[in-house]
Amino acid sequence: MRYLSYLFALLAGAALSFEGGIYAELGKTIGKLETSFYNFFMGSIIVGLIWLFAGKGKLSYTVEAPKWSLMGGFLGVVYLTSIVISVPFVGVGITMVAVIIGQLVMSMVIEHYGWLGSKKSRINKEKIFAIVSMLIALILIN
Repeated sequence: MRYLSYLFALLAGAALSFEGGIYAELGKTIGKLETSFYNFFMGSIIVGLIWLFAGKGKLSYTVEAPKWSLMGGFLGVVYLTSIVISVPFVGVGITMVAVIIGQLVMSMVIEHYGWLGSKKSRINKEKIFAIVSMLIALILIN
């Protein structure tokens, strides 16, 4: 299952690159904020239909969830809108490398402190080297 998870993550990354390019182009036509709205509106309809037929959870328990855990929607808007704004200026490749660097840095901080229920994993020299390597990649891709 571990290797299948890697495959799904690679597919997600590929999909995000397509999404960034597609929505940057759509943003030129309908506007950047309108593009983000369109994405979440259509996504809500699609997930809503899937949820109606395959949902197994208890959406009514949302009020019982920790309030900080409800920030995902806000962060999704920040993420997508930032991509829609960035891609026309710097391109899909640079935007995605920058996104990955941001994800790696924040993931390391979250795991270093064990935030959000994650397993603690100390920041070490290998992880720092990985970030430096990604920053070099960002410069070289430019």
